[in-house]
Amino acid sequence: MKKINVVGLGVGNIDYLTGIGIKCIKSADIIVAGKRQLEDISPLLNFSQEKYTLKKLLDASLYIEEKSIEKEVTVVVSGDTGFYSLLNFLKKNIKNREFNVIPGISSFQYLFSKIGETWENYNLYSVHGREIDIIEVLKNSMAGIILLTDSKNSPYYIGRILMKNNFLDIKMIVGEKLSYSDEKITEFYVRDIEDHKRDYEMNVLILKKEK
Repeated sequence: MKKINVVGLGVGNIDYLTGIGIKCIKSADIIVAGKRQLEDISPLLNFSQEKYTLKKLLDASLYIEEKSIEKEVTVVVSGDTGFYSLLNFLKKNIKNREFNVIPGISSFQYLFSKIGETWENYNLYSVHGREIDIIEVLKNSMAGIILLTDSKNSPYYIGRILMKNNFLDIKMIVGEKLSYSDEKITEFYVRDIEDHKRDYEMNVLILKKEK
């Protein structure tokens, strides 16, 4: 019975995939990933490998459990394996099995590297399909907060909340489609939020307190 590999793709571009992650992908008999992730790693795949596209998670976990008895299965997940990842679901639904977990570079790590700053004094949250009290967590942070957003809790929506609560001097740093050829990084202050009213694609948001 083989270990199940879980590889974090990271920000998306395979140039940022770890060396050991590449080895796990290339050596696997079966690759399990979402449609976008399969497209991203396609240069690493060969015709002999079986590819399984993630759709229904429970069906996928049953498939992985069965196939990994005799074959090497690598599950590729977006971002980092340690933050709101598919890993927890797999461990909960595939019992008594060992996992070989290879983390990836997260989108916020990448964004901080692009702006040349460190993030140890920031608090990390996700508002992707969940709610938090933005004002309260921002007040309690040292340098600011990092948010993984979605279409509802967009940078513009969050900026409007900050504006209403008079947090006008918070710098907003939005990273979109990070690591891809069309990545975009935008910086502005909350007081200028109306100048940045638009749709934001696949992004991570930094709310930075100015000293």
